Amino acid sequence: MRELTVSEAIKKLGESFPKMSWNFKDVEINGGNEVISQWLGESDEDIMACVCSDRKTREIYHRQDFFFLNFAYQGDYDALSYSEDNPIVVHEGECYIGQPFSGYAIRGSKDHDIKIIGVHIRKNIFFRDFLPALSEDSRLFKFFLAPETNEFSNQVIVVDFGAARLFRSMLETICLEYADKKEDTQKILKPMVLTLLMQLARQYKKNNVGPKSERMSDRIVQYMSEHTDTVRLKDIAEYFGYHPNYISSLLHKEYGKTFSNILTGQRMERAVLLLKNTELTIEEIATMLGYAEPTNFYKTFDKYYHGMSPRKFVNKNKKV
Repeated sequence: MRELTVSEAIKKLGESFPKMSWNFKDVEINGGNEVISQWLGESDEDIMACVCSDRKTREIYHRQDFFFLNFAYQGDYDALSYSEDNPIVVHEGECYIGQPFSGYAIRGSKDHDIKIIGVHIRKNIFFRDFLPALSEDSRLFKFFLAPETNEFSNQVIVVDFGAARLFRSMLETICLEYADKKEDTQKILKPMVLTLLMQLARQYKKNNVGPKSERMSDRIVQYMSEHTDTVRLKDIAEYFGYHPNYISSLLHKEYGKTFSNILTGQRMERAVLLLKNTELTIEEIATMLGYAEPTNFYKTFDKYYHGMSPRKFVNKNKKV
């Protein structure tokens, strides 16, 4: 059987988009009633791709129970974001990232054709399979965890890819796979989407370079926060071109803490966020934070939080 071309796959997904079963559920939020879109894919799917190509599309303002990213593949499109009265324009080459329950609605375009490629990911799968790979950038990490801290968080991120071709090619490949689904499609899609998200994180970091700190110590601590799972004093010395003893002395002078103290603090702060706000197991979190042996994580956590074990913390803080 002949394989689909990219244009055929995108066309096929675009034709099926209006026919999807839009299963909305009414919820009460802040004293008012709103609607939440339930999972649009098949019941046995964790990832799905869709294409909106109708310039007349006018979705109702709604929230959803999954992570999604919508890429303006062709043309600019209008959307409602945050609230029903906050219109924005997503320009061609930009990717809109939405959290679970964040308000959103596509409004199409009045004067030109559009193509929006969307990738949807079930919330629990996102936390388990994708969040660990996105934890390097603390801003993205906190953005993706926000829905668990505040169920109705309204944060969004728009990443501009400009003329960059790689991200578009990745989305096209995902569309090709999803438009012609096979038994192993979900297994194939997971590494594809992981690569897509890592590319997105790279571009986000490139687009959001903050002012460079004048202090060497601040840059070192920032570097540590971006590599909490693997960083060693030796690595920092090599990266910044100084002797490990100098790095250690500088941190103690500027922060009043040793390298190990600072790193432990960063890991424990992240551990609390993960334990409180995800379904990851304690062992998975330990590995994610760079602990080869979970027992070392248990001991460090217990000591850092003065007798509060990870298990006790989970039992005390998990939502019921």
